[in-house]
Amino acid sequence: MFAIPGKQAVSMTDAAASQIARLMDQGGKKGLRIGLKKGGCAGMEYTMEYVDQIDPHDEVVEQGAARIMIAPMAQMFLFGTEIDYQVSLLEAGFHFNNPNVTEACGCGESIKFDDKLIAGS
Repeated sequence: MFAIPGKQAVSMTDAAASQIARLMDQGGKKGLRIGLKKGGCAGMEYTMEYVDQIDPHDEVVEQGAARIMIAPMAQMFLFGTEIDYQVSLLEAGFHFNNPNVTEACGCGESIKFDDKLIAGS
């Protein structure tokens, strides 16, 4: 993992941690695994899935009862990201405040990273 000693790879707001913990408990899951895949108009998309097992290569971040696992191929792209959970009149969902993103599409579903970061992966 691309880590700084004493600093977690990603952070969660209290709202995100509360929602993740609630959904983990509700489904009897070990945590939420986040990753990336190619797709969307900007080039890449976040993936999220609740999982029953922690992969030994995942980076694990815990806050209270919430647990996030970062898929190995996504670790360098997600370092420094804050995960939030927002509720509005029209939608509710997780939002990624990722300092590594250089562009995002209008809907916010697709993102792009600096070409230098991608070349290093």
